[in-house]
Amino acid sequence: MTQESQLSRLGLFDARVPRYTSYPPATQFKPAIGPAEVAAWQAAIAPGSAVSLYLHVPFCRRLCWFCACRTQGTQSDDPVRAYAEVLLTEIAQLRDRLAPGIELSRLHWGGGTPTLMPPEMMRRVAGAIFDAFPLAKGAEFSVEIDPNEIDEARLDALAEAGLTRASIGVQDFDPEIQKTIGREQSFELTAQAVEMIRAHDIASVNADILFGLPHQDSVRISDSVQKLLALSPDRVALYGYAHVPWMAKRQVMIPSDALPSPEARLGLFNTARDLFLADGYDEIGIDHFARPGDGLAVAQRNGTLRRNFQGYTDDQADVLVGLGASSISRYPQGFAQNAPATGAYTKAVREGRISVTRGHAFSPDDVMRARMIEALMCDFRVDAGEMKDSFGLDASGLAQIFAPILSRFEDMVQQEPDGSLNVPLHGRPLTRMIARMFDAYDMATTGHSTAI
Repeated sequence: MTQESQLSRLGLFDARVPRYTSYPPATQFKPAIGPAEVAAWQAAIAPGSAVSLYLHVPFCRRLCWFCACRTQGTQSDDPVRAYAEVLLTEIAQLRDRLAPGIELSRLHWGGGTPTLMPPEMMRRVAGAIFDAFPLAKGAEFSVEIDPNEIDEARLDALAEAGLTRASIGVQDFDPEIQKTIGREQSFELTAQAVEMIRAHDIASVNADILFGLPHQDSVRISDSVQKLLALSPDRVALYGYAHVPWMAKRQVMIPSDALPSPEARLGLFNTARDLFLADGYDEIGIDHFARPGDGLAVAQRNGTLRRNFQGYTDDQADVLVGLGASSISRYPQGFAQNAPATGAYTKAVREGRISVTRGHAFSPDDVMRARMIEALMCDFRVDAGEMKDSFGLDASGLAQIFAPILSRFEDMVQQEPDGSLNVPLHGRPLTRMIARMFDAYDMATTGHSTAI
């Protein structure tokens, strides 16, 4: 039996499972978690702690049809400026709620398109953040940059603020595919943006590229990956396009009959993967690649790779605070999401309220399963010793959890002599499906996308 036929028999090409950037997934969040709970969680953060901060800017000059993020289009800077003023207020409110001496281990601006902010507004927002929470030693400041929405003045502002990592959305360089997904962005424009970034002495460049797009085949994805490699990014996320038009209405613009089959999607991933590996990148988890000196590659070798809402990370902070509409925070006690609608978020902040409208408080079982899923997604291994030390699971308890996985996935998973579970190389396309076996929540209410 070929590997592809075995993967097919085990359901890889039919499965729809979460991406597990969180556990439980955000579809499990409930309105029972609100401002009171979050205020208590924030008050519990010890003075002098290092936390991470995510700032969400939900505006785009254009709405790409493939994107499932919560964004809104604007041709004017006025809504962006008004929103940034609200962010400044929220930053001040957070500063007043947290204990003194808090530092940032990571700061990330995402969207949407954060670089829609004019240069002077970028300076004001960055200045307010760092006045409230200075960067810790070795901290990183990263921003998602749209090559269509960046120039020297805005890069000057970001570089002066201390930007260390720029993240570029590529998706695909093929003109027909770009037109079909509503994201026209030439290789030349992207190369110019990368050149400007490096000219500003910004240390690291990340790039996102997609497989599974309409009209994509092995020749086209090879061409796009080789063009991307010519830009020599330090880190690459190779995400599978999730076609979910029932959730992301703009995706109805994408012809479903032009999408590759699940089997073809696996071939596209493998084609791109082989090119990245041949160029010297380390494979990180299920969908990232990094130069051996990049922080993700170092974290993978050290066993300190983590997973959060941005994907894989080397950030070790226990707290991630989300600012802006729809942003999600993670505290040791649970998840909390701000009001998704910009108007509701703005109203709450202007009234001096925490804008959280839903979330999830962790049970001990959640914490245990979350760590199992994270370990599997990051290291392809659930360590028996860690499970015993951290959660009191003895050999029989662990065997009871692992038994259905070993039965379901046969030689695609292995149990080591010490009781640990690992996924060998040939079974790694099934990683998210295996992780699903640790998930205690109902699939009918769990956010999911294609496994490949």
